[in-house]
Amino acid sequence: MEPPMTLRPPRHTIERRAIGWWILQSLAFPGPVLVASIVAFVLWESARPWLVVAVAGATLVQLTASVVEPLWRYRVHRWEVTDDAVYALTGWLVREWRVTPISRVQTVDAIQGPAEQLLGLSTLRVTTASSQGAVNIVGLNKGVAAEVAERLAAITQDTPGDAT
Repeated sequence: MEPPMTLRPPRHTIERRAIGWWILQSLAFPGPVLVASIVAFVLWESARPWLVVAVAGATLVQLTASVVEPLWRYRVHRWEVTDDAVYALTGWLVREWRVTPISRVQTVDAIQGPAEQLLGLSTLRVTTASSQGAVNIVGLNKGVAAEVAERLAAITQDTPGDAT
């Protein structure tokens, strides 16, 4: 009888460049709000007393999104692939710790969005027969993601079961 899989910390860290990727992502929403608040503050003199609150709030949100969150996420995110399971630990405020048995793996994809391509990163998406959905391991070196995807494909092909 096989020993049961345990919920344990995955061994591998993600690439440090993932911090830059998360910073780029953080500029998509809070950045324009901060810029709009500053422009309104400069151009709308009669509203400055209350716009200072908007600028301060937008600055706080932007700093949290582009400094605190990426560094915190980097410290949390871990991954590991063994012959028996895929382990992933993700999140920053809410952490998700997942162990996916290899017999449940249906597809494995290495995905690169534009910012990931720019930074030489990739996301490994392991789709399972689970109602929880795919396991995404973000912030991997694109070469590592390709190697792990190939390894997982080989392991799952040799694993008995129907991934349901």
